[in-house]
Amino acid sequence: MANDSKKTHLLHQLRTLKPSPWVLRFAPLVKTGGCVLDLACGAGRHSRHFLEQGYKVVALDRSINAISDLGSNLACEIICANLETNDAKFNQLSELAGRHFDGIIVVNYLYRPLLNYLIDALAPGGVLIYETFARGNEQYGKPRNPDHLLKRAELLNLAQNDLDIIAYEHGIDTNRQPSVVIQRICATKPEAPIGRADDQTQSNNLYP
Repeated sequence: MANDSKKTHLLHQLRTLKPSPWVLRFAPLVKTGGCVLDLACGAGRHSRHFLEQGYKVVALDRSINAISDLGSNLACEIICANLETNDAKFNQLSELAGRHFDGIIVVNYLYRPLLNYLIDALAPGGVLIYETFARGNEQYGKPRNPDHLLKRAELLNLAQNDLDIIAYEHGIDTNRQPSVVIQRICATKPEAPIGRADDQTQSNNLYP
């Protein structure tokens, strides 16, 4: 029984370190050799992937113990910051002030005061890849707090006026055990400002 428990724990760790398929799917859209912000990077599974692909990475989290091994990588900048302290915003953080990124990755993290700043922090041509839990997930497990669950079409509404939407999904992901309710988006920032009506925005709704 004890061995089975250890094996389960090890498998969970391996799954946690494996990059999200959503991120892997759209990672090639990020400019080759560009700079990627991995926001709330956790154990650095996505930072590690982009570093392996030759990108520069800014890995940011409130705790950086799990990515301490990346400290010797010259292509990786590690920032320890609590973005939720005093309603911190990107342009108020000295480490990020005035900086723009070719890719921004956010997985399993939501703090609404920062959402608009994700768009501001994207460089022209930059790619936002976002994936986290959505309303309805409380039926399956944590998180259950609505502050940590996206409303229906929340990412779509956030992006549609300023970004070109490549793909959007909202639904139950049965590939994860237990199942979870997930919302995902991949969107790019145009090289020039968008000059179009809202009803001209195109999106790829893969889930109803």
